[in-house]
Amino acid sequence: MKKFAIAALAAALMGGVAQADTIKVGVVGPFSGPFALQGKNFKAGIDAYMALNGSTVGDDTIEIIYRDIPTADPAQSKALSQELVVKEGVQYLAGFYFTPDAMAATPLLEQANVPMVVMNAATSAIVTKSPFVVRTSFTTWQTSTPIAKVAFDGGTKKVISVVSDYGPGVDAEAAFKAGFEKAGGAVVEAIRMPLQTNDFSPIMQRIKDSGAEGVFAFLPSGPTTLGFVKAFNENGLKDAGIKFFAPGDLTQESDLPALGEAALGLQTTFHYAVSHDSAENKKFVEAAAKAIGNPAELSFPAVGAYDGMHVIYKMIEATGGEQDAAKAVDAVKGLSWESPRGPVTIDPESRHITQNIYLREVAKAEDGTYYNKEIQTFEKQGDPGLAAAK
Repeated sequence: MKKFAIAALAAALMGGVAQADTIKVGVVGPFSGPFALQGKNFKAGIDAYMALNGSTVGDDTIEIIYRDIPTADPAQSKALSQELVVKEGVQYLAGFYFTPDAMAATPLLEQANVPMVVMNAATSAIVTKSPFVVRTSFTTWQTSTPIAKVAFDGGTKKVISVVSDYGPGVDAEAAFKAGFEKAGGAVVEAIRMPLQTNDFSPIMQRIKDSGAEGVFAFLPSGPTTLGFVKAFNENGLKDAGIKFFAPGDLTQESDLPALGEAALGLQTTFHYAVSHDSAENKKFVEAAAKAIGNPAELSFPAVGAYDGMHVIYKMIEATGGEQDAAKAVDAVKGLSWESPRGPVTIDPESRHITQNIYLREVAKAEDGTYYNKEIQTFEKQGDPGLAAAK
C-alpha cells in the first residue's frame, strides 16, 4: 500500500503544478549535532540570497522547508526527502552536506519529478546517479588535484595519505595520488580512518614512522578536521618539518580562531575563501554574516547554498512555476554567472560546477584574526573525478 501511495502521488505530481502561488524547496542538512554549524551556513547562504534577491520569482513565492540530519544517515535522508516530496509537496530538493545522504535520495527524483541541487556533498559520482542532479558546491577531486602539484613543485617527493573512509575521502585520496604520481612523486602509504575517528594520536605516530616528507589529509569539515590539525601540531609533526597538504575543508574559516597560531602558514586548495576580493563576495559576506549572526562562523557551505538558490531561481523562472524537473535542469545547463567565489558555469554535460580553485595560506590580519589568503589561482577547473566515476 505504501508503494502504491507513493506511486500514485508521483503520477499526480508528474502532471505539473501550473502557476503555483507558493513553490516549496526542501533543504536537507545537519542543523543540530556535531555538524550543526555547516547546516547553519546552509541557512545563512539561503537567507542571504533571498535577502538580496527577494522571496518571489515571477508570480510565485518561494518557501524553504528544512529537515535535519545531524550526521551522515542515508536511510534517514531518503525518508526525510520522501516526506518532503510526498507530504510537503516540495518541487525542489536541496542541501545535502554528506555524500551518503545525497546518494540515498537520488532514486526518488525521476519518479517524483523533482530536481536536486547539491549544495555541499562532494563525491564526483553523485551527478551520475540521476539526470536531475545539479551541483553548486565542489568535488574533492576538483579541490584535491591542484594541491598535488603544489606539493611536488614545492620540493616534497614522498607523501603519506590520510583520509576519512567514505566517498569524498576515497575520492580525495585517489585525486591526490593521481596528480602527485603524475608529477613524479610517491605516495608511500595510504591510511583510511573510520568516519567517526576522533583520537588521531595513533595516526600521527604512523605518519612519523612512514618516513614521508609530507602528509595529505582529508576529513569532513567540522570537529574532526579541527581535531586532526590540532593533533598534527601537538604531536610534533609540524616541528619535525613534515609538510601538511589538504583541500580547504581542513582550514575552514570557522575553525581558524580555535586553531590560532598553529594554523599559520598552512596551505590548502579550495573553491572559496571568505576573504575573496570581489564586489560580489563583499555583498554576499555582508548579507550572510548578518544572516548567521556571528561573522566568525561563516564558512564555505554558505556559498554553495547561495549559488544553489541562484540555480533554483533560474529553474523556477524557466518553468514559469510549473513542476517539470527535466525542463528545469535543462534550463541551467551551461548557465554562467559571477559567484561570490568568482566566475562559475554549470557544465552542460555533467551538471557539475566549473570554477576557479585557489591556493590559500592561513595568514594573520592586522586585527589579530586569522584568514585564508588566496595566493594562486587555478582557473576554470572542472571535475577530474567524473572519468573515475564512470
